Amino acid sequence: MSHPDPVVIVAAQRTPIGAFQGALSHYTAPQLGAHALAAAMRQAGLAADAAQEALMGCCLFAGLGQAPARQAVLGAGLPTTVQATTLSKMCGSGMKAVTLAHDMLCAGSAELVLAGGMESMSNAPHLIPRARQGYRLGDGQLLDHMYRDGLQDAYEGHLMGYYADLAAREHGFTRAEQDAYAERSVLRAQHSVAHGAFAAEIAPMAARPRRGAPQGELVAEDETPGQCDVSRLASLKPVFTADGTVTAGNASSISDGAAALVLTRQSHAQTLGLTPRARIVGHAAAALPPGQFPAAPVHAISRLLDRVGWSRDSVDLYEINEAFAVVTLIALRELGLAAERVNVEGGACALGHPVGATGARIIVTLLHSLQRRGLRRGVACLCLGGGEATAIAIETL
Repeated sequence: MSHPDPVVIVAAQRTPIGAFQGALSHYTAPQLGAHALAAAMRQAGLAADAAQEALMGCCLFAGLGQAPARQAVLGAGLPTTVQATTLSKMCGSGMKAVTLAHDMLCAGSAELVLAGGMESMSNAPHLIPRARQGYRLGDGQLLDHMYRDGLQDAYEGHLMGYYADLAAREHGFTRAEQDAYAERSVLRAQHSVAHGAFAAEIAPMAARPRRGAPQGELVAEDETPGQCDVSRLASLKPVFTADGTVTAGNASSISDGAAALVLTRQSHAQTLGLTPRARIVGHAAAALPPGQFPAAPVHAISRLLDRVGWSRDSVDLYEINEAFAVVTLIALRELGLAAERVNVEGGACALGHPVGATGARIIVTLLHSLQRRGLRRGVACLCLGGGEATAIAIETL
């Protein structure tokens, strides 16, 4: 599929991914988003007033204050004329921001749009239901915003990992297979960090002040890969069901981070003297019953490939989010994908999964991975709570 004036990506940047209560935990989600937006605008070499709109995904926005995306825009030093929208589609929030920006540009509603996602899971507050009505007698309840609104099924009350356990059983993936996949993800991520593979996409940030640490210490790498010890994978206990196979080691980790892209039409990029990095070829989504979300990427990717007219083997690289190792394993087997083309820099089992940001983060990583290897076609996809999946196809220029 080709378009005479496609939507192109002219910049793609992200923050490092911080561990839960780690080096970036002193930043709010809008502060992380502001950093990613400012970095993307710098990479593009654009004036602050070049954009008309910013769309930022965020899942855990209780307590962030009014209009988190607007906070990120103004925090990035952009003018008050830039409109901002905060959107939530669970783990797909950041990718949905990008696809909506694409559609907005195709409709002619804007000339240049910023899109991405942001999340500080470290700062998700606790909630007190019925506090407004008042507690008269008996005990109250304290709810975890991260669990309640980010990690827990709204219909049956189970955590997402419970359904990952069910999916592993249904699709016949053993604990050993999931651990082996997670080990590969960690080793790939550690190799990528050691060889500076993420350097071009990460905008370093000041670390949380620590006793004994040098003043002004910068975080320039993802925090979690260096903390992973693959020798311990087999010893970890199941987290979600007593006889389950999903552990903290073969699932993604709670994290903080943000990512942002600058999108415009190819003709407008030429007018501004910008060099496009990639074009968006198409996007697609799929929806299954809520508890079947681990299999949803298979359907979203299949629909996307049909829509853009690509074969599975013609795609050079895939980014399929590792919310749980079993999610990516299902996609690998059901779609017949070559493992050496999927999550080549490691995935969320190693890097972490700041839920509102990951959808944009995997597009950023995919784009840089393609460019660094001199490859062209890429597909990014992720499952999300509620039973859905979103996918996007890009082609480097």
